[in-house]
Amino acid sequence: MVAPAAPSLPEVNSSVSISRSPHYWRRLLGFIGPGFMISVGYMDPGNWATDIAGGSRFGYTLLFVIMASNLMAILLQNLSLKLGVATERDLAQMCHECYGPKVSFALWVFAEIAIAACDLAEVIGSAIALELLFHIPLFYGVLITGLDVLLILLLQRWGFRYIEALVIALIGTIIVLFGIQIVLSRPEYGLALRGLVMPSSGILTNHGMLYIAIGMLGATVMPHNLYLHSSIVQSRQYKRTPEGKREAIHLAGVDSALALMLALFVNAAILIVAAAVFHRSGYFDVAAIQDAYKLLSPLVGAAGASTLFAVALLASGQNSSITGTLAGQIVMEGFIRIKLSPWLRRLITRSLAIIPTIIVVAITGERGTEKLLILSQVILSMQLSFAVIPLVAFTGSRRRMGEFVNSRGMQALAWFVAGLIAVLNAWLLAQTAMGQ
Repeated sequence: MVAPAAPSLPEVNSSVSISRSPHYWRRLLGFIGPGFMISVGYMDPGNWATDIAGGSRFGYTLLFVIMASNLMAILLQNLSLKLGVATERDLAQMCHECYGPKVSFALWVFAEIAIAACDLAEVIGSAIALELLFHIPLFYGVLITGLDVLLILLLQRWGFRYIEALVIALIGTIIVLFGIQIVLSRPEYGLALRGLVMPSSGILTNHGMLYIAIGMLGATVMPHNLYLHSSIVQSRQYKRTPEGKREAIHLAGVDSALALMLALFVNAAILIVAAAVFHRSGYFDVAAIQDAYKLLSPLVGAAGASTLFAVALLASGQNSSITGTLAGQIVMEGFIRIKLSPWLRRLITRSLAIIPTIIVVAITGERGTEKLLILSQVILSMQLSFAVIPLVAFTGSRRRMGEFVNSRGMQALAWFVAGLIAVLNAWLLAQTAMGQ
């Protein structure tokens, strides 16, 4: 018999008060935050690497992959928050309680691999931004990124709302900076719109395009976000009654969809800028963020374009580090029930990212970072099914969800998405094995 779990993230669980006002928008404001924290994973430095590579090599073609990935993300994150509210358990806790110790341990290992891959991209992205803006060597920039652990601890002492406020402010910074970048790059809006709504058959027949497309999928729909959202949505002080949970699921769903649509804009903007600036100019092999930075201002013809790019990258890396560290805490507590003080938990999860990054940077140097970033996103995509399949199974179980169980249509769509993710990854592995 599995012992009942403690509340998910007990230090913030049910800590954020919400309005009981009859006005809808006032109640909605109380739920704004968790969705935006989730959305930072959809615009982190790993996304930058895949979007820049995709835009420079294939123009606007892969915009459809970004759109499709974002729609999948909205569905899966909605299932995640619904699981958290309905069961009062996060996804890791549910796996531990339902699958037994051996399966739970295996899923924890896969979750840690996903978080390590995600953190690898975030640490490298932040270090690259520090190098570009302040000429700090990449090795030392990686070490400096460890200081964000202290920032998280400080803000959480003040309250979870302060973490959310910082995240939203950084997202706003990224959106403004890339809005300016789009204007400066003068893209072909008709071609961009066509790429957004019309898929290309080359995604399945061209190995290079498929590799980047699956990297985009891994960079967009992130496994650790499914664990994170099911936890932090419980930070609100909604009534733990059927009526209170129903409203919480609705309002948290609006928060999530709004935030992810903004993330869609950022992802699309990165690829559009890469297509308009690099692909149009004949630079088809720009994958390194450093190369994009160096080429951006000369090709755009605006002196500040590269600086705007680097500032947005730094904001993206720091934002993603915050949510990645919280996700590490959730999977450790949920899967294997390890209880550590918050500072030690966060030190461990941060070290799991920083130590491998230091080794990689020391061995490969700066030129290996772009390949490492794209590879990290493909690894994320490979791990995705190990989070998605349990999530779909749990939210389709009336025994677990009660009246909040998925409808038949929703469950069929969720299984379709889960199957599509698994098939795309199998296709990539098969093509790689055949050397195509």
